[in-house]
Amino acid sequence: MIAEIITIGDELLRGEIIDSNKARIAERLLLLDLDCRYQVSVLDDPADMQDAFRRAAGRSDFVLISGGLGPTRDDMTTEVVAQTFGREMKLHEESLVVIEAFFRSVGRDMSDVNRKQAYFPVDADVLKNSIGTAPGFSIREGRAVFFAMPGVPRELDLMMDDEVLPRITSALFPEEGQQALSEGRSERRVVRAVMLRTFGMGESTLETELLDLAREGEVDLGYRTSFPDNLLRPVARAKTVEEADARIARVSAAIRDRLGAIVYGEGDDTMEIVVGRLLTEKRLSIATAESCTGGLIAERLTDVPGSSAYFLGGVVAYSNAVKASMLGVSEAVLEEHGAVSEPVVRAMAEGVRKRFGSDFGIATSGISGPSGGTEDKPVGLVWLALAMPASEGADGQTSTHAESFVFKVSRSGHRSLTSQVALDWIRRSLLGIELVGPSLMRRAGGGSNPSGSLA
Repeated sequence: MIAEIITIGDELLRGEIIDSNKARIAERLLLLDLDCRYQVSVLDDPADMQDAFRRAAGRSDFVLISGGLGPTRDDMTTEVVAQTFGREMKLHEESLVVIEAFFRSVGRDMSDVNRKQAYFPVDADVLKNSIGTAPGFSIREGRAVFFAMPGVPRELDLMMDDEVLPRITSALFPEEGQQALSEGRSERRVVRAVMLRTFGMGESTLETELLDLAREGEVDLGYRTSFPDNLLRPVARAKTVEEADARIARVSAAIRDRLGAIVYGEGDDTMEIVVGRLLTEKRLSIATAESCTGGLIAERLTDVPGSSAYFLGGVVAYSNAVKASMLGVSEAVLEEHGAVSEPVVRAMAEGVRKRFGSDFGIATSGISGPSGGTEDKPVGLVWLALAMPASEGADGQTSTHAESFVFKVSRSGHRSLTSQVALDWIRRSLLGIELVGPSLMRRAGGGSNPSGSLA
């Protein structure tokens, strides 16, 4: 059985937005062990769209279309699908009622152009959109079943999960459906996959470390870089759900044992989510003092729902004057060592911890570039410091870990990578393990050893 994905929109081919919908759809198809052979993007052009639809109908069993279901002039997927396969368009009264109710619920009058979203090809199966105004639809044309869905990622995800995948499952297993799949009574293989998030080790090093696991035979291991992380994706196929789950669990445990703290999360767990969970569990707090990262660490921490339980506040101390007045950094230290230095970043971390009364204080100061470097302090240099409670038996004392790195990446990459190291230090300290930086980018020498961590 062959699946094909078609995404529609001028903005995709102009590079204005990243086409993440292909990945969202393909990831879900993988769980049904569907072979996604083709992925196509086309302009909002009827001729190009018709060509793509005809090709898909001749070579694929399931065709999943994303985009072009909106109310504007360039949203023409429904009409072009109907034209391509010689079908009339017909008003779906139930969809029109739902769309009208949506506008009433948000206190807006529905424009006449929105009525087009309630028209579908004759004999189409309408797919409900529970959070938007664009219903989807499904039609069969020859061997192929077409599913047309919105391009808005959140709407697409819900429609895939609630409307499309159940229909595909029923088509794959017409007699016994999903129950046969879950109980292992189908001839078709069950597929299970998990995403493991790692930080601090390069992709080639990861492959070397996990080479024997990747060749186990029962599980395929894929790698993907999503800067600054590297993602590992074990995929297991088996005759039953239990067997596939057991294989995934066994390989995932082996990967964690092999890599240790480099594996920091699973699935959608970003570094800030993991850090927030640990801070919440331990009832500890954090404050930030940022120079080169410009508030990015604070932004990432507060992007997590419930972060008010552990994030107390932050200072973006870009100028030396602010470092001195807001964080208590000595002007003499600034003059002698410069803003990008160990004494200054230590003082920043300790100063923000004291000012906000937090358990942790994290600080950054660096040269993100592309200019501003010197021979002694090159572009890419960054100093980080984490101030935390000292080890047991030292009430009221602060333990501060500081270290420098040179990250030879773009300005935005420098800020992103620095913020990731900072968050990883907080995570490692909460877990009571060594504070380190990315192994491939670590600066030789410099820095200080941690004088304590919080288990």
